[in-house]
Amino acid sequence: MASERMADDAGGDRPDSPPRPPDNRPGPAPRPHDSRPGSAPRPPDNRPDSQPRPPDGRRPEYQPRPLDAIDRDILQMLQLDGRASIRSVAERVHVSRANAYARINRLIDDGVIRGFGARVDHERAGQGASAYVTLKIVQNSWRTVREQLRRLPEASHIALVSGDFDVLLMVHTQDNRALRELVLTKLQAMPEVLSTRTLLVFEEEDLEPDS
Repeated sequence: MASERMADDAGGDRPDSPPRPPDNRPGPAPRPHDSRPGSAPRPPDNRPDSQPRPPDGRRPEYQPRPLDAIDRDILQMLQLDGRASIRSVAERVHVSRANAYARINRLIDDGVIRGFGARVDHERAGQGASAYVTLKIVQNSWRTVREQLRRLPEASHIALVSGDFDVLLMVHTQDNRALRELVLTKLQAMPEVLSTRTLLVFEEEDLEPDS
């Protein structure tokens, strides 16, 4: 009796009963992966748009994507006419409108196209004096100086350069008197600016890509 009781506990079959046939029924199908706690982690999304952005909102650094001939043709056309329609771009580069639309959006997302704007004739716009102003600045003060220069309505281009000076600034003012005031009362009043030099522009021309 004791041995029978042990057999019942171990397998549930009495010694004189026939053995049970093996259970060949398929087990439950594996469940698809989900994001609930305890499930395997999903692989990281390495697309540029999925990367976290720094506090200033700029995109993180990544390897630039090479442009093909169609991309370059689109850029050339938009440089000539930033108001060109998707249809005209598609016809010019011989692709579908959907392809042209996707390519332009990708160029914008990748930072190749930074924006669309007007080319201004500054003299006709009432800015008769133009100049390049070079600045020598205190060491490690570039970011502070750049933010101050960005707020100047007369500034149109700012560059940190190497050589005998540190910053190259392009400005457009109403006349030479306004230019003098800009240099003496605004630029030289910045604590980080050690010295300036003004180079008057007698004539200028924006170079356009070949049409």
